[in-house]
Amino acid sequence: MSSWRTRLLPPLLAIAFAVILSAIALVISGADPLQAYGTMIGQLFKGSTAVDTVNLATVYYLSGLAVAIGFQMNLFNIGVEGQYRFAAVVAAIIGGALQLPPVLHTIVILLVAIVSGALYATIPAVLKVTRGVSEVISTIMLNSIVAGIIAFLINADQFGVQTGNNIGTRVIAPSGRIPGIPIGSGTLFGFVFIALVIGAAYWFMLNRTRFGFELKASGESATAAAAGGVSAKKMTLIAMLLSGAVAGLVAMPELLGRDYSYGITATQMYGFTGIAVALLGRNHPGGIAFGALLWAFLDTSAVSLEQINVSKEIATIMQGVIVLSVVVAYEIVRRADLAAEQRRVGRALAGNGRKGASVAEGGAV
Repeated sequence: MSSWRTRLLPPLLAIAFAVILSAIALVISGADPLQAYGTMIGQLFKGSTAVDTVNLATVYYLSGLAVAIGFQMNLFNIGVEGQYRFAAVVAAIIGGALQLPPVLHTIVILLVAIVSGALYATIPAVLKVTRGVSEVISTIMLNSIVAGIIAFLINADQFGVQTGNNIGTRVIAPSGRIPGIPIGSGTLFGFVFIALVIGAAYWFMLNRTRFGFELKASGESATAAAAGGVSAKKMTLIAMLLSGAVAGLVAMPELLGRDYSYGITATQMYGFTGIAVALLGRNHPGGIAFGALLWAFLDTSAVSLEQINVSKEIATIMQGVIVLSVVVAYEIVRRADLAAEQRRVGRALAGNGRKGASVAEGGAV
């Protein structure tokens, strides 16, 4: 049975535990934990840090949603990393080559990214449903392959353009970009609002559609779902394609809102961060948003620790401890709720038993 404790207490416990352990690490290293935490929080209100945090959280949020869709079907889509990178380079190449009217140009680039991400996810999906190949193994291998694909495509002999010491795709024209919103000294990605719509669509799909019910039912028990006429293989295929489609959008906030070109040195590891964010958010769009913001805050504010001679890796320690702690915390709270429910049922049964005995005695008299 779900309760406020099951939903809110575990992440709060995990964060508190991470703060305590990180404080211990800081003390051991000879630093003042209060000063370190105060510096990180204070950095959030300096310059464009707050805007940068939200922008980075948008990328993490999309990655977390992509992973969460797979989790709903008990699929561990580690391949979000490869899927978003493949989609980004294909979308950047096509977007840079096209000359279309505003809005239409942007829509075409986004559709290309969605289809490319889904296509790259089709490979592990087909292997899973036809040959039973673990999606973990196939997606890890595809993550490695995508590096070679990008190196081939972003090449001066193919679609690459040399700019200084970097080589990347042709710059996307202004008609294909998503304008940002100037806030202070930073610019908020316009894609933030698209990400919110995607999160709302994810929630609606899971909670208000037949497909969402069948997806969760298949994830809970493929056998029970099959008895109800739901094909587990079909749901596996669709879930992987949807996960890949959302993964295809992960790099779009930066590509269409800041960089306008995808380079050989483009930022990586967003897909793996999405796994941690989805775990922290327990696959709920609101929880994933919270996890993405927390993760982005730790990333953007960590550099401020060097100002007080504290290693910025303390933020990485906090991130790792949070992920480990949230898994343990959810299990502890779940077991506590289960024990409380069992005691409640036991008391109810005992009460009914006493009432039955009283009625029997009254009848005998």
